[in-house]
Amino acid sequence: MEKIYFAGGCLWGVQEFMRHLPGVMETEAGRANGTTSSTSSAYDGYAECVLTCFDPNQISVSTLMSYFFEIIDPYSINKQGDDIGEKYRTGVYSQNQQHLAFAKAFIASKEDADKIVVEVLPLKNYVPSDNEHQDRLTRFPGDYCHIPLDLLHKYKNQSKP
Repeated sequence: MEKIYFAGGCLWGVQEFMRHLPGVMETEAGRANGTTSSTSSAYDGYAECVLTCFDPNQISVSTLMSYFFEIIDPYSINKQGDDIGEKYRTGVYSQNQQHLAFAKAFIASKEDADKIVVEVLPLKNYVPSDNEHQDRLTRFPGDYCHIPLDLLHKYKNQSKP
């Protein structure tokens, strides 16, 4: 299993979307790339993100990036849906240099790459969210979500990419 972290605004929707993709084995809501080792002080620069554990034999980083770009606005700075603030910025984080290189190449291949504000950085200071924030939309399907979860129907039954 491999790991990659996606920040795409409110973590509830990102987690709900990612956890249903074929080949994604596990997800965890959390915060990453802050300036401290905990999120106790107004998030200290953290981005809400989702740890996505996947089987590379079933789903590729390329496919995950494509899906991720369908659920975010990659041109929006510190805002996704109704959520505004630094903690709602978009990003791709990993401790795997190949994942980061691929994410950078993926973004560079986009037509308006110079306008894309998705940060691609090594993972640092990851902190899992509390239980209240884990699988939130599974437990409370009517809660706010800025991601069009109806896209899941498009991907749920796909075979290996």
